Amino acid sequence: MVRKLKIVNHPEGDRPFSEYGIGVSKAGSRASRVIRALLARKEFAKSRRQWLYDGPWPQVGREDLLRAHDAAFVDEFLSDAPERILVQAYELEDEAGNPRRFDPDKAERPLRDLVPRAMAQTEGTLQACNLALAAGFAYYLGGGMHHAGRAQCWGFCPVNDVVVAARRLQAEGAVRRVWIVDTDAHRSDGSAEILLGDPTILNLSIHMAAGWPLDGPLFDADGRLARCRYPTTVDIPIQEGGEEMYCEALSRGLALLETLSLQPPDLAVVVAGGDPWEQDGLESSKLLRLTQEQMLARDLLVYDFLSDRGIPQAWLMAGGYGAESWKIPYQFLTALA
Repeated sequence: MVRKLKIVNHPEGDRPFSEYGIGVSKAGSRASRVIRALLARKEFAKSRRQWLYDGPWPQVGREDLLRAHDAAFVDEFLSDAPERILVQAYELEDEAGNPRRFDPDKAERPLRDLVPRAMAQTEGTLQACNLALAAGFAYYLGGGMHHAGRAQCWGFCPVNDVVVAARRLQAEGAVRRVWIVDTDAHRSDGSAEILLGDPTILNLSIHMAAGWPLDGPLFDADGRLARCRYPTTVDIPIQEGGEEMYCEALSRGLALLETLSLQPPDLAVVVAGGDPWEQDGLESSKLLRLTQEQMLARDLLVYDFLSDRGIPQAWLMAGGYGAESWKIPYQFLTALA
C-alpha cells in the first residue's frame, strides 16, 4: 500500500519564515519532520523512490496567476517591488505601521524572496493535482493558501495556489469540474471571493463560526458584504464547543456538495489544515479544538467519501503551527499505508 501513496515535497516552497525575519509559531519544517518520521518506518524507508516525489516541477507564471487574481495585483506581485503585497499577506505591520512578527535585522533573505517561495508552493500544488489525476491520490506537504483573494491577500497567503492550480488544469483540458474540500480551521474566504459565480469549481468550507477572519464587520465601508463573508458552495460554521458534531456536520456537508454538483468532479482538492487540532500553536484557531483522534476521523471521512466515488484527490497540508503540528499529516498518511 505504501507504493500506492504519492507524497509531494517541494523544498523551495518550505523554507522557514525565520529566513525572512518573520516570527511565526512554526517550529522547524513540518514537511521535513513528516518525511523523517515516515523514513523511520521500515516499510517507507525501503520504498522511498516510489512514494516521495521531489521534482521536476511544472512552471507557474503570470498567465496562471491571472486566472485567479486581478492584473494589477499580479503585476505588482511579480515586479521588483512586491513588498507592499508581502507585508499585507504576512501581516507584518500593525494598524499604526509598526513591525509585527517581523525583524528585518534578523533576515537572511530579502522579503521579496517570498515571491519565488509562493510560486514554488503553487508549483507543488499543481503537481500534486497532476499526480492525483494519474494515480488517484497525492498529498502535498505544503500549499493551501486559501485566504488570497482577487486583489487582496492576508493570512500568510500571498497567492491562491488552490484556485490557480484548478484553473490551470481546466485551461489545459485536464479537468472540467473540480471540488475544493477545505477543512482548515479558518474560513475559505479568498477562494470564496475568487470562485463567486463559477459553477465549475465547487467549494466546501468547514471552519470556526467566529474569530478570524469573521471577527470584522458584516459590511465594508461602502456598504457591501465584507469579502471574508462571500458565500462558498457549502458553508459549515462550527460553533465553539461543537467538536462532537464536527464529523457529522462534515459528512452532511459532503453529501450536500454531491447533491449540488450536477455531475461528479474530475478532481477534488482537499485543503487539510492541521490547525483545528486542540494542540495547534496558533492562537486564532483556538475556537475549534478537535482531538488528535477526531482529526484522523476527519481526514479518513473525506478520503473514504472521495475514494468510494472514484474521485481523484489531491491533498494540501495547509495550516498547522507549533512543534507538534507535523503529527497530523503523519498520522493520516500512515493510516493510509
